[in-house]
Amino acid sequence: MKRIYEYEDLQPVLDKLLEDKESNDMEFKSAKGGFPHSMWETYSSFANTDGGAIVFGIREKDDRFYLDGLTKEQVKKYEKEFFNGMHNKQIVNIPLLNENDVQAVEFGGTYFLFFYISRVDRSLRPVYCGLDPYTGTYRRDLDGDYHCSREEVNSMFSDANIADPVDGRIMENFGKEDLDPASIMQYRRKFEQWNPDHVWNTLPENQFLEKINVFRKDRKTGKYGLTYAGLLMFGTYSAIMDANPNFFPDYQEIEDPKDRWINRICPDGNWESNLFQFYSRVLPILQSFLPRPFILEGNQRKTETPAHVAVREALTNALVHADFTVNASLNVYKYPNKMVFSNPGTMLIPIWQFYKGGESVCRNKYLQTMFSFLGSAEKAGSGADKILHGWEKQNWKRPYLMERSRPNKVVLTMSMESLIDDKVMDALEILFNGRLSTLDHNQLLALALAYTEEEISNERLQYALEMHKADISQMLGNMCKQQFLESSGRGRGTTYHVYGIEVPPVRNMDTSKSNISKDKSNIDTSKSNILENKGNMDTLKGDSMDTSKSNMDTSKSNMDTSKSNFTHPKRYSKEQLKKLLMGICQEWMTAEEIAISLGRDTKYVKNFVLPKMTDIIEKMYENIPNHPRQKYRAKQKD
Repeated sequence: MKRIYEYEDLQPVLDKLLEDKESNDMEFKSAKGGFPHSMWETYSSFANTDGGAIVFGIREKDDRFYLDGLTKEQVKKYEKEFFNGMHNKQIVNIPLLNENDVQAVEFGGTYFLFFYISRVDRSLRPVYCGLDPYTGTYRRDLDGDYHCSREEVNSMFSDANIADPVDGRIMENFGKEDLDPASIMQYRRKFEQWNPDHVWNTLPENQFLEKINVFRKDRKTGKYGLTYAGLLMFGTYSAIMDANPNFFPDYQEIEDPKDRWINRICPDGNWESNLFQFYSRVLPILQSFLPRPFILEGNQRKTETPAHVAVREALTNALVHADFTVNASLNVYKYPNKMVFSNPGTMLIPIWQFYKGGESVCRNKYLQTMFSFLGSAEKAGSGADKILHGWEKQNWKRPYLMERSRPNKVVLTMSMESLIDDKVMDALEILFNGRLSTLDHNQLLALALAYTEEEISNERLQYALEMHKADISQMLGNMCKQQFLESSGRGRGTTYHVYGIEVPPVRNMDTSKSNISKDKSNIDTSKSNILENKGNMDTLKGDSMDTSKSNMDTSKSNMDTSKSNFTHPKRYSKEQLKKLLMGICQEWMTAEEIAISLGRDTKYVKNFVLPKMTDIIEKMYENIPNHPRQKYRAKQKD
C-alpha cells in the first residue's frame, strides 16, 4: 500500500537538503516504473534557468506526496544510471554534477534520490538533451519545463560568446547616412558636460565616433564600419527597423493599472526613436516624480539625490542589458506608487549576485561604454549598489528584480512606498480587527508587502526580509493557517495575498505597436462606461457598503468581527468605511492612492465609494469633477 504524506511531513527533510542551495525549486518524479527519462529535460531547464532539485521516488499531487517505496538497492542503481547518462553526449551535452550533488535519503522506511543542479554560467549555455541544441534545450517557468524556441537558443549562444558581443558586430550595408545628426550633436554636448576636460572634445566628428565605437574595425575579419551599438544608439528609426524589426522602446505613464496610459513615449513617427533619444526623453520625466530636498554641498545646492542616480542607473541598465535580438519590446512604466523597468532577455548573473553587487556582466558592452561617458552604466558592478542605495536613502521598499519567460524579460520594480506606511497599518488594523498585535515584525512586514503589492512570494520576501527561505516558507504557511494570508498556485509558482482580498489579473507587460494610432481622447472611455452602467450594478444602500466590486452581493451576515472567531469581512458598514476614510485622507490624495490604502479597485472607489462620502470628503477641484489631477481630502473642521 502506498504511503501518503502531507507537505508538512516532508518539509523538514527537504529544507535540510536545500539548506545551502541557491534555489528552492524542486521537481518530483516517480521512479516506480524505472529511471524517469524526463529527468534530462528538467536537468537542462534547471541548468539554463536558476537551478533546482530533482527528487526520484516521490510523486506529488495537490501538496500530497506518494512514495514509490524504493529500496536502497534501487536508488543506487538509478544513481549509477544517472552518472552514466550524464557523461554520454548522446544524452546530454555537459556533465554538471559530482557525487556530492546526489544523495540517497531514507524516509518513512523507504528511499528517495535527491539531485541538485546549479545554474550554469552563461559561457556554458545552452545545456541541452541529445545532440541538437534546437530540439533539446529547455528552460523553467512557473508551469515547469518548457522547450526553448530557436530564437531563445540563439540568444544563449550569443550570450555565451563573451569575446564577441552582439552589439559590436559590423553592420553590412549600413553607414553614417543611417545615423541621426541631431542625436550625435546632442550626445557630444552631454559628453562635454560630463567630461569637460576630455581630450576627445576637440576631435572631428568622425574620429570622435570611432573613439566611442560607433565605427570600428573588426580585427578578425578586417572589416570596418558602423557597429550595431552605434546604430541602436544614434540611428534613424527606419534604419534601426531595417536591422531589427522588433525594436520598440516604450514608456507609459499610468494612473490606474486598469486604464490606458495618460502619457506615452514610443516610436510614433514624431522623433528619431533611437536609444539615446529615448533615454534623453524618459529620464527627465522619471526623475521629475522624485522628491528634491534642499541639500547643500559646499556652498552650492545639490539637485541630484541618490534616488535620482538610482533611476538613471535603472533606466540605463534596462537599455544596456536588453537582448535586442528577441521578439519582445523594452518597456518602462511609471505608476503613481512605483516605476517598472522591463527589458527583453535573461539575467546573465544570478539574481542574488545583483543584490550582492561587485560583479558586472553586460550583454551590450559597446552600448555600456557609450552610456558610461554620460555618467551611467559604470563597469565596476556598482550600478546595482546605486539603485539599492538610492531607494534605501528614501526609506522606500527595496527594489525587486525578477525574470519572466515567454517572452524572456528581466523586470525591475522600484516601489516609491515605505515598507510599512501609517495608512497601510490603519487599513490592516480595520481589516483584521486588532489582531495585528499577534504578529511579529517579519510577519507584519510580509502582510504589509502583500497588501501594497497585491501578492507576494517566497522569492520576493527573500529580498525584503533577512530570513532563510525555509523559515519564510514556514512563516507563510502559519499566516495562511491564521487567515492573514491566502495562497494560490503550487511549488515555485505559489503566491500569497491578503486573506479575503481578491487579486486582479496581471497587467500585460508587452504593449502592441498597433495601439500607437489610437487617439488619446479615448483614455477616459472606460471611466464613462462605468458611470453609464452604474444602474446595472448593485447599489449601496442603508448602513452597509461593499468596497469590493467582485463581492457586492455578499451578505452583511457573513461578517464576523470577533477576535476569537475571525473571518475577513467582505462588506463594511458605512460607519466603518467613514472612519477609515477620515483616517486615510488627512492630506490631499488621488483616488488611486485611496484605493491602494483600502486595498480595492480604483474605478470602484472613484465612481461608487467617494460619491457616497460627500458629507466627509471634499474635492480639490470642486468645480471640475473630471479634472485629471483630482484629489480628495477629509473635510476640515471649522
